[in-house]
Amino acid sequence: MRPSHPALRNQVAFQCQGHRLEGELVCPPDPIGVVLFAHGSGSSRLSPRNQLVARGLQQAGIATLLFDLLEQAEAVDRRNVFDVELLAGRLRGAADWVRTQPELQKLPIGFFGASTGAAAALIAAADMPDQVTAVVSRGGRPDLAEGWLARVAAPTLLIVGGEDDQVIEMNRFALDQLHCHTRLEIIPGATHLFEEPGKLEEVTRLATAWFSSFLGKKENSQSEVEAR
Repeated sequence: MRPSHPALRNQVAFQCQGHRLEGELVCPPDPIGVVLFAHGSGSSRLSPRNQLVARGLQQAGIATLLFDLLEQAEAVDRRNVFDVELLAGRLRGAADWVRTQPELQKLPIGFFGASTGAAAALIAAADMPDQVTAVVSRGGRPDLAEGWLARVAAPTLLIVGGEDDQVIEMNRFALDQLHCHTRLEIIPGATHLFEEPGKLEEVTRLATAWFSSFLGKKENSQSEVEAR
């Protein structure tokens, strides 16, 4: 655990594909990387689950950007909520915006996707192989990115609840399609939203270890993650 210092918390907005997207950027002192969150259908940057994971990353010295992938008027149309390629375009736009920020522009980038947001994260990672360093999916639908999975180069961690049988199969399908360094973690006793006591904290621990290894310094080696 890094020393505890106040993190800079800013409400931000940026233009992407002609739309104004709003978010919250939290930057701890001397961050080792920055993780962009892609929430799932029916959620937003205010998702308490993603907020909890983000706090864990921040405590490990990783900056986080939680933002709305759609403007409010767009989100009313449910077709947009499930258009994973549209959402991936917004995630790419957010990554481009990060590269314009002096305090972030040289940091390694990671994507954390939940539900349909996981497919968006994988599509965006496949389209930005030289810019995305790691991906984590929580209860995700990586199968929706089927045509893109073989192109993903970033190390990818798939986390699924042990009671989420249908999504487990979808993630196993994706695991077979991915050619990058990847792992499937099944958390026993957890359902789709990881609402059971301690389950979301386990998601946070796994995600933090993954990002700390692949975004972090050399001493945070891949072998350290695999030993956990």
